[in-house]
Amino acid sequence: MTSLRVRLAAAFTAVVLLAALMASGISYVLMRRVMLQRAQDAVLTDVRNTLARQVPPELPPDVTYVVSAQLEAALRSVPGRKAAAVPMWSHDRVNLPPRGKLDVPVTREFAERAVYGLVFQRVVRRGKPYLLVGGRAEGTEVVDGEGLNATPPVVFVSASLSREAADLRTLTTALLIADAFALVFAVGLALLATRGVLRPVRRLGAAARALGEGALTTRVEERGSDELADLARTFNRTAGALEGTVTELRAMEAASRRFVADVSHELRTPLTSMIAMTDVMAQDGDGDGQAVRLVAQETRRLGQLVEHLIEISRFDAGAAGLVLDDVDIAAAITATLKARGWRDEVKLDGPAELFVRLDPRRFDVIIANLVGNALKHGRPPASLHFQPADTGGVRVVVADRGPGLPHDLVDVVFDRFVKAEAARSRSEGSGLGLSIAKENAVLHGGTLEAANAPEGGAVFTLWLPDQGDEECA
Repeated sequence: MTSLRVRLAAAFTAVVLLAALMASGISYVLMRRVMLQRAQDAVLTDVRNTLARQVPPELPPDVTYVVSAQLEAALRSVPGRKAAAVPMWSHDRVNLPPRGKLDVPVTREFAERAVYGLVFQRVVRRGKPYLLVGGRAEGTEVVDGEGLNATPPVVFVSASLSREAADLRTLTTALLIADAFALVFAVGLALLATRGVLRPVRRLGAAARALGEGALTTRVEERGSDELADLARTFNRTAGALEGTVTELRAMEAASRRFVADVSHELRTPLTSMIAMTDVMAQDGDGDGQAVRLVAQETRRLGQLVEHLIEISRFDAGAAGLVLDDVDIAAAITATLKARGWRDEVKLDGPAELFVRLDPRRFDVIIANLVGNALKHGRPPASLHFQPADTGGVRVVVADRGPGLPHDLVDVVFDRFVKAEAARSRSEGSGLGLSIAKENAVLHGGTLEAANAPEGGAVFTLWLPDQGDEECA
């Protein structure tokens, strides 16, 4: 796509070029008219004066041929002209000039018009311009003459306009050269003008990009009182309003995160005591055993939700960090499964002594959430396969034997509080486990993706880079 500067320069240049061409065209037409009119007037005046000098008011008889010869000689004295004096054979009819006497032929119509007064016309013959003039002396009579000798002769003059044509060609060349210089000047002036016009636009564009990247204090300088200055003022007002709104939203978000973290921390201590007491009551068999077990189960679930909320609040606040160590992947996964009593329910496959530098606690959280999700939604055994990744680090694939993820949940399964049993009134789990697993993977600089296997069941693929390799890089 053509840039705005090029389009503006092209438009400005087109306007200047059009104006130059119009001025040149008008100048050419006016100069051509003046030059031709001047040449035409010169020839007509010369013919009229020659007729007045050479033809007296009263002519004796039998001198028509003598007068004709004198007229031809006088009119041919100017370079570039030819003349012919033709006697009339009646009072309103005239013979045509012999061939070769003039540079252009004379038509019968033109000759008959010349009988009644001085006439002229411009003619182009063989690519050359000529002025053809015809006429006879007015108010002259032949004394005691009759017939052919009773009227003065009619003269015809052909004058070359080659000099005027050459002058016009020179003028055309000069105008074209002037137009070329005007075009070059217009292009240069257009580039300078568009540069000045677009400089504020570029500043606005850079400021808008900076504002979009989060630099809310970005402002542009306001110069002048034109439309661009008004646009700059509008941008600054908008940026100020946006800064205030975003600052307010950030403050509200921070307050919300602090509230969740504070509430979670405040709930942790009494919940810990409640979990301990309900476990003791369930073991001692005091009261209604089923009710006690239900209270203990729900209390533990509430405690897990609080722990997850605390972890999420750390991610939101940017306070989560990595505590790196060289981890034996096979041993770490086995320990995770044994600690939760899942070792017999998971089919484990992967090489021994695969060491990757990562955060072992967060790796344990990721594996526990993925395997727990697979066992919850699929029939045991779930499968867990790990291997070195082609790009470095470790690649872990956890698959279940369940119905798979609903199509509307594949893209949002890692969002917070998203559950496969969302339509039910309540379900086990907080809806935060997969979100926490995803956050931990991203914190390592890795990825966690979800999909459905062709043969059925959900498949979660985890990739964690080796943090030792990244530090070396």
